[in-house]
Amino acid sequence: MLLLIGLSYSQELEDINFGDNYSLDIATWNIEWFPKNGQTTSNHVSDIIRNLDLDIIAIQEVDDTVMFDLMLDDLQYFSGYYESAWFAGLAYIYKTGSIEINDIYEIYTTSPYWSAFPRSPMVMDINFMGDNYFLINNHLKCCGDGALDTSDASDEENRRFIAMNLIKQYIDDNLQGQNVIVLGDLNDDIAEESTNNVFQNILEDSENYFFSDIEIANGPSSHWSFPNWPSHLDHILITNEIFNGLTRIQTQTIKIDNYMDGGWSEYDYNVSDHRPVAIKIFNFTTFYDLDDDGLVNNSDLEILVSYVIEQSTYGDINQNSKVDIFDVLTIADFLYFY
Repeated sequence: MLLLIGLSYSQELEDINFGDNYSLDIATWNIEWFPKNGQTTSNHVSDIIRNLDLDIIAIQEVDDTVMFDLMLDDLQYFSGYYESAWFAGLAYIYKTGSIEINDIYEIYTTSPYWSAFPRSPMVMDINFMGDNYFLINNHLKCCGDGALDTSDASDEENRRFIAMNLIKQYIDDNLQGQNVIVLGDLNDDIAEESTNNVFQNILEDSENYFFSDIEIANGPSSHWSFPNWPSHLDHILITNEIFNGLTRIQTQTIKIDNYMDGGWSEYDYNVSDHRPVAIKIFNFTTFYDLDDDGLVNNSDLEILVSYVIEQSTYGDINQNSKVDIFDVLTIADFLYFY
C-alpha cells in the first residue's frame, strides 16, 4: 500500500514536482518561524509551493502573518488560512480550484489542554472530487530526554503522549466513518521502542489508524524530515476509511535541498530546518466506477470493454487520451489485486 518514490537530483527548484490532477496531494511542512530570512524566504517558499503543485499544505511556525499574507497574494490559484502567530502558529495553504472548504476550526482550545497543546490543533473540513476529508494540523511540544514519564505532568514526552491520545479520542468520538488525516510536526519518533513511544496507543490500534510515513521512520536517515538532529519528526496519520478503501497512497519526504545550489546549508539558512512530508491519495472509485453504483466490479469492466469496441471517448482509465485495451488491462489488474 505504501510506496516511497524518489526524486532525481537537480539544482533547480523548477524541477520539483509532486501533485497532479488525479489525486489528493497533501504535505505537512514546518517552515521554521516564517520568514526565516525575510523576503528571500518568502520568495523561495512561493516558488516551492508553485512547483510542488500540492492541493493542501499544513503549515507550522508562521511567525509574521503580514509577510505570510503578502506571500499568499503572490501565489496565484492558492489561498490560505491561519488563526494567529501565537507560538509561531498553524496555517493551511490550499489550491482554490480543487479544494472546497466546508469549515476550519480549532479543537482543545481551553486552558486544561494548553499543556498538551501549546498550539490548538486546527481542523480543516474539505471536499475533494466528491469525497469528504478532515485534516488535523498539529505542532506538538518539542524537546525532552527521550524517556516517557507518565507520572510527570511537565515531562515533554508525556505532554506529547497525552496530546496524541486526545487527538485519537476526538476522532473516535466525533469523526467515526470519516476520512481523517492527522499531520504536522509531532516532535517525536514513531519508530522508537514501545515503552517510550508517545504514539503507542495509536500504533496498537492498527485496524483504525496507520502512519503512512512509517517506512520513512524505519528507513535510512537520508529520508528523514529533520536532518539537523537527525530525526524524523513530521508525520502523516490516516484512518482506515482511507487505507481500507479503494485507494492507493504514496508518501515521501520531499528533499528540497537537493534542488538548491547550496544544498542543505542553503535550504536551512533561507527556508527551514524541516523538509516537507507529503502524501498522494488516489481514490480509484472516482475513475473506475463507470456505472456510478459506488463499486468497482465486473460490471464496470464490461462497460469499459464496450467503450473500446465502440471506440467511445469515455473510459480513459489510464489517462493517456485514448480508450483502448490498455484501459481494460488497467481495471482488470485492479480487480485482480483487490
